[in-house]
Amino acid sequence: MDSTQLLKGVLDVAVLATLQRGDSYGYAIVTQLREAGHERVGEASVYGTLRRLADDGAVSSYSAPSASGPNRKYYSLTPHGTEQLHDGTKTWRHFAETMHYLLQENQR
Repeated sequence: MDSTQLLKGVLDVAVLATLQRGDSYGYAIVTQLREAGHERVGEASVYGTLRRLADDGAVSSYSAPSASGPNRKYYSLTPHGTEQLHDGTKTWRHFAETMHYLLQENQR
């Protein structure tokens, strides 16, 4: 099974969960997701997700100076984003429990 297809379905929740740990900029979010095990996550996918989440009001953004070049665009979780993360977490847990049950049944 191609894990990139699974990630597409939960990328919003993964990005929101990353931002729950603190404000961050796009490439740092990509790096955190890759370090967490999503090695194949694409930068374009994450930046597109951030734009969509910003348009939806789930994240806000601001510019801050960077020691290594131009200002960086940082993203932070909004109260609406926290709600989305909570809802997405509940949905993911239900899905994972259902799959675990089905896969256990399949092994009997």
